[in-house]
Amino acid sequence: MKYFQLALIAVFQLVAVSVFAHEKVDSFKVSGNCGMCKHRIEKAARISGVKEVEWNDETKIMQVTFNADVVSLEDIQRKVASVGHDTDKFRADDAVYKKLPGCCRYERKSVETKG
Repeated sequence: MKYFQLALIAVFQLVAVSVFAHEKVDSFKVSGNCGMCKHRIEKAARISGVKEVEWNDETKIMQVTFNADVVSLEDIQRKVASVGHDTDKFRADDAVYKKLPGCCRYERKSVETKG
């Protein structure tokens, strides 16, 4: 009976490790200003494979918990940029940024041109 209990515990541990093994927590900077930005940014980041999102409007840091087998950090950043908010790796399209409400238009870093 003791062998059976040990075997059962081992099976549960393997299942728990496999379920949580690919869950990753990471953070990145997202430009924005207000509560409307927070709602827009967090909504955009909630794509398939993302478990939790939290953007802090004071620090401008987004923390995400996601399944790395389903989605990448770059996918999440690209999606956030697609709704008008610059991230560490992706700049929002100028046309999308210009459609943001006035209170949501954050100061953007200039883009260097090569030439």
